[in-house]
Amino acid sequence: MMDEARYHSLVAAAFKRILAAADTFDPDVLEAEATGDKVTLTAASGEKCIINTQRAVWQIWVAGQGQGIHFSHDDATRAWKDDKGKGLELFAFVSDVVRHLTGEPLVYPS
Repeated sequence: MMDEARYHSLVAAAFKRILAAADTFDPDVLEAEATGDKVTLTAASGEKCIINTQRAVWQIWVAGQGQGIHFSHDDATRAWKDDKGKGLELFAFVSDVVRHLTGEPLVYPS
């Protein structure tokens, strides 16, 4: 069951994982910035992928590739899945956006 403390813990873990993957990029290719409730990934072209909390509904929102997708945590699979049932998963979606921006996917450390 989701509550505020669990939501914050899950978001912190997700942001940490995304930032760790972004840190493997040359900063001239992809720069990552974390500011509280938001992670911004900026490519050399100036294009961005923004990952932001949506506290009121306990979701994570990702803007990239001209889309805004809301992800809810699914306890059964322990994954952040899109709230429209399109089969999108948070980390895979962010990796695809980064591939679109840089030509290289975001690869998450084990």
